Amino acid sequence: MQGDILANIRAAYNQFTKAEKKVADYILRRSKDVVFMSITDLAEACEVGDTSVFRFCKTMNMKGYQEFKMMLSLSLNDGEGSDMGRLGGNVNLEDSFAELSRKVLNINVNALTETYSLLDEKTFLKAIEYLRQAERICFFGVGASLLTALKATNKFLRVEPKVYCMQDSHMQAMVASMMKKEDVAVLFSYSGATKDTIHVAELAKKAGAKIICITRFVKSPLTSYSDLVLLCGANEGPLQGGSTSAEISQLFLIDLMYSEYYRRCYEVCSENNEKTAASVLEKLY
Repeated sequence: MQGDILANIRAAYNQFTKAEKKVADYILRRSKDVVFMSITDLAEACEVGDTSVFRFCKTMNMKGYQEFKMMLSLSLNDGEGSDMGRLGGNVNLEDSFAELSRKVLNINVNALTETYSLLDEKTFLKAIEYLRQAERICFFGVGASLLTALKATNKFLRVEPKVYCMQDSHMQAMVASMMKKEDVAVLFSYSGATKDTIHVAELAKKAGAKIICITRFVKSPLTSYSDLVLLCGANEGPLQGGSTSAEISQLFLIDLMYSEYYRRCYEVCSENNEKTAASVLEKLY
């Protein structure tokens, strides 16, 4: 499994099913693109189902698609320098500090620019209406996405008392199961393929809550449960989980949601903002 994954695919080609061969053919042709594709993206490109991609990964003795992408990245980039350089395509060990800082800046700026270009005004404004009309707004995420969910909660809590965020995945599931049709669940997941987050979405959907998903991919296991999808524009390889550019793109959407929500509910938000600011005033010198 640690060897050249493309060579292993060629060696195992005869044992693949017809659908698995379609997946193998695409990976062999477009291997560098696959590193940044969701399981649903790859399935659609190969004109097969998600389960066919998953079975292909199992045939390759992988636990799942994410492990396969990780091994593919290692295989593609073996001997090309650091992980950052291999996956980012820009930064390498020979860069001076000035070059490094400029490249990191460009990566983050590009993530913001792409997120802005992916904005759909109609979908975004509908999301704001969901938040306005909600009795409760629950932010969900795990791992690095949990940190983003907590930041969203911290920001909205300054102007709106109906926001919540549970950190434990079991408690997230319990909260989701007891949501109502008047509630809104906002889920953060870059890949849209995190099992705990998908489970929360499934429970919230079953409970009747409205679901807003902030993710990278238009189609994924998570978006199938979502009423509205807001896209963040940052390419994150399988060895770059929780990358700053992905987080920055999500934070841009949070900031935009907060600003528009504040505008729409200015009187109430302004009053609440004064209260919360005064509540922590004595904690500052």
